[in-house]
Order: sequence, then C-alpha cells, then structure tokens
Amino acid sequence: MRLDKYLKVSRLIKRRTLAKEVAENERILVNGKLAKPSKEVNIGDVITIEFGNKTVEIKVLSLEVSTKKADATNLYEFLSETKKV
Repeated sequence: MRLDKYLKVSRLIKRRTLAKEVAENERILVNGKLAKPSKEVNIGDVITIEFGNKTVEIKVLSLEVSTKKADATNLYEFLSETKKV
C-alpha cells in the first residue's frame, strides 16, 4: 500500500493530499529513510512523522484498504511521541 494512502486510511493524517504534501516536504521517514508519498508500506515498517512541534513514531500492524474510524487505531502501534520545546 502507498504511504499516503496508508496515512489516510489509518487516520494519522486526515486527507491523502495532505499526507502527500507532508511526505514531499521530507517530514516522513520509513525505517529511518526519507519517504516519498508513493513509497510502499509493509507490515512491520516503522514510520516517523514530524508534525509542527511533535514527532510521532508508529509501527505498521495491518494494511487495510478501508476501515471504520473506531478500528483505525488497530492498524498501527504507537512507539513514541516527542514534543519539541
């Protein structure tokens, strides 16, 4: 599954176009490497997303084409969240 689609389906980022923009601005790492929006995401990958003042690190647990809002958190596991001062 493409990175931008995964971020939208998992509801880590609300819109796919926004996920694409964030990736193009080099604010997303997959397994420690800069990732383009078209990067293929696999189960077990570690995704690091840099939001404005915080960085979130998650591990991919499942790849679903679509999911309900209540089940979206089952697609990943939070590893860490750090805030910038």
